[in-house]
Amino acid sequence: MKKLFYITFVFVVAMLFVACNRKSGSSKTEANDSLENVAELDTTVYGVCGENTSMHHIELITDLGDTLQYTVMDDGPDAATILGGLLSGDRLAVIGYEADGERVARRVVNLTTLLGKWTSLDKNFEILEGGLVKNNVKAETNPWTAWKICNGKLLLNKDTFMIDNLGADSLYLENKEGIFVYKRVK
Repeated sequence: MKKLFYITFVFVVAMLFVACNRKSGSSKTEANDSLENVAELDTTVYGVCGENTSMHHIELITDLGDTLQYTVMDDGPDAATILGGLLSGDRLAVIGYEADGERVARRVVNLTTLLGKWTSLDKNFEILEGGLVKNNVKAETNPWTAWKICNGKLLLNKDTFMIDNLGADSLYLENKEGIFVYKRVK
């Protein structure tokens, strides 16, 4: 009888050991799921908004030092989405295409406007230069720590959002879970 008890005890301990090892292995794969593992090809062009930018044309001085001209359509199916405004000297992310030998802007995100402190009922974070996010809520279970723009979408860690609105004091982000509204903290 004692022998059966010890065999059962050893079997239960071995099963607990295997189960604990399996849980710790799965958390390692979650930790690796970050912005670095994005396999999608990013067609975004980054640079600074030039002085010759107007209502229908964007002058972009790229990070490589090239000066590119983009046409901005304001109506029809090719209408461009400008998020955060166009101000000379601001850093921009431009997503566009080429038509008839001319560059056309499809979506423009003003990264200078995106930077800063944002808050909602359950989030309080700061988007910093260099792709960093500072979380200001100590009890946050899954805090955002990194950001980037990929094909006009905002990636916060492994969460992908479409930017619906970016203004001086408001940020609307949308994903499959809904629309999230943030206001700027000064």
